[in-house]
Amino acid sequence: MAVCYNKLFKLLIDEKMTNTELAEKAGFSANIITRLKRDKYVSLESIEKICSVLTCKVDDVLDFVTDELDQQEDM
Repeated sequence: MAVCYNKLFKLLIDEKMTNTELAEKAGFSANIITRLKRDKYVSLESIEKICSVLTCKVDDVLDFVTDELDQQEDM
């Protein structure tokens, strides 16, 4: 199962907040933003900081999606 952060980036647009502003307010590096953009693993601590800054819940910023490997293993 993979993680998709599209909801986060839509939320940032709605909040009129840039990626840089989020990183500064949440107190993490631009590397975390890069990992989010690439749908890579991000620590729960970072997700918690994002939710705190945006005053939202985890399911407001990410989705779990089935990746190709999971689908192939099910066959």
